[in-house]
Amino acid sequence: MALLGSALAVFLAAVLAVGMTRWVGDVLNPLALTVSEKVPFSGGSPPDFHAWNRFHIRWYTMALLFLAFDMEMVFMYPWAVVFVREGLISPVEMLMFILILLVGIVYAWRERGFEWA
Repeated sequence: MALLGSALAVFLAAVLAVGMTRWVGDVLNPLALTVSEKVPFSGGSPPDFHAWNRFHIRWYTMALLFLAFDMEMVFMYPWAVVFVREGLISPVEMLMFILILLVGIVYAWRERGFEWA
């Protein structure tokens, strides 16, 4: 229970720090932005579409596939360091991890997630 109280105290301190930072920033810089200053900067030209424009669903599929491959590399680097020390269990664990990722890749392939158009 004491651990929960400590975590809650840290969370509240962080929220208070962010709130105070925002408040001090508003006090020190009270200038209101004009309409032209609120428009996102796009190389000197007005933006072609709204910032809240929806992305195509294929973009999310590609992003998830990228994350799967990225996580694979994040776990493979430390695995390579402890490979010799852990013995036979280490290659078995990595094989299971790669097979789980392979299932995701096969699913994406079957659902045509690799085709952009």
